[in-house]
Amino acid sequence: MTRNLRFAAAILGVAVLIAFASLHGMHQRIRRLSEAPASEEQARREVLAPPISTPTDVKEQAKIFWAAGEDKIAPVQVELPLSADPAQRSKQVLEELISSPPTPEQRTLPADATILGFYILPDGTAIVDFSDALVTEIPSGISSETMAIDSIARTLDTNVPSLHRLKILIHGQEVDTLAGHVDLTGFFDLNPAAPQTPAPPEHKVAPPASNPNSPGASNPHG
Repeated sequence: MTRNLRFAAAILGVAVLIAFASLHGMHQRIRRLSEAPASEEQARREVLAPPISTPTDVKEQAKIFWAAGEDKIAPVQVELPLSADPAQRSKQVLEELISSPPTPEQRTLPADATILGFYILPDGTAIVDFSDALVTEIPSGISSETMAIDSIARTLDTNVPSLHRLKILIHGQEVDTLAGHVDLTGFFDLNPAAPQTPAPPEHKVAPPASNPNSPGASNPHG
């Protein structure tokens, strides 16, 4: 085989290898593209809101409230590492609410919403500060806004019993509404106290009337 033929054969072999590698790479890219939405969203959340871990975390069954059909939310039981600290525990369950709905249809909060801060006052008032995405990316409407707030409130009061009311801020500021409908200027009740049953009235028993004929009874006539 002449030198030119050997060179041509080598070029052809390299071309075959490149073609094979290209086909393999194309297959890999197609597979990655099919998985891209979930992986990109997960990667974005890991950057925006890295997982919250504390020394007191213990695996527990938490109830997270996601959408369950039109205008409804319902709890889904999820095993999570949860902190003994109420503020950290609150952030952990809210992060689960945002990041891990079982299906896209069950999502109640925007995927890009992040928790900028969570504080608990001595009276049990929880103050949660969300990023702007909570108001800019949620669909405007009384139904979607109500489900969003309800999912936050129910997830908190079910998993953090020491909380008694909730205040929602957006980027450190109070806003009038979530996306034009649900009022955010007030507070939302959490873990309402059970009504106390009034004690039954005391029944006083009157002393028995004295019998004038009984021994020892005084006789006014002598």
